[in-house]
Amino acid sequence: MAGKPDLQENAVLSAIAEAPPHYHGHRKRLRARFRQAGAQGLAEYELLELVLFRALPRRDVKPIAKKLLEKFGSFAEVISAPPARLAEVSGFGEEAITDLKIVQAAANEFLRSGLRHKLVLSSWSAVLDYCRTAMAYAEREELRVLYLDKRNQLIADERQQVGTVDHTPVYPREVVKRALELSASALILVHNHPSGDPSPSRADVAMTQAIVEAARALGISLHDHIIVGRQGHASFKALGLI
Repeated sequence: MAGKPDLQENAVLSAIAEAPPHYHGHRKRLRARFRQAGAQGLAEYELLELVLFRALPRRDVKPIAKKLLEKFGSFAEVISAPPARLAEVSGFGEEAITDLKIVQAAANEFLRSGLRHKLVLSSWSAVLDYCRTAMAYAEREELRVLYLDKRNQLIADERQQVGTVDHTPVYPREVVKRALELSASALILVHNHPSGDPSPSRADVAMTQAIVEAARALGISLHDHIIVGRQGHASFKALGLI
């Protein structure tokens, strides 16, 4: 018959119960590595772990980070994924999803702010970086319009339409009407292809031409139409389509 635990055994059991989970030390070490080497010193899943630490303070987030990357493919695709699809990952709740969406919004705002007060046509790489970050990983097609003033400075960046996985309804008169409301002198159209292939379709070409004609009648220029996808981007101007 087993006797009662002695005081020493009780002390050991108490120490085990009070010991912090193994991942607490991992979190401290990972944060230290980030401070020392920055993001380039971390694997992609480790950067994702850092984002998840605050939302999941009592969980080992490494397996969750790896599941997310396995499901979506990359850090950019994880933070861009729709909340409903993120929620399909076991152990991933509303707080964690919100934190990822905050990171996505911050990345978009960082790049968009770089376009403000700049001559957009002379900052083309910044325009492309922003467009790819904001739209390349969306699961439905959407159209954005960059409205520019006479100096080609950005007045407004507005999402006009959201469509299906392969089609976005576009109304040229609405695009031009909004340009007049903003006193815009020029436009840049941007939309995404969720398939990943940015090659223009016949419908894309026809829609672009309709907007060119509607804008030209009111003295408004269409500088370019950019299509972004996971595989890159396509410029109507570079392709000779406008």
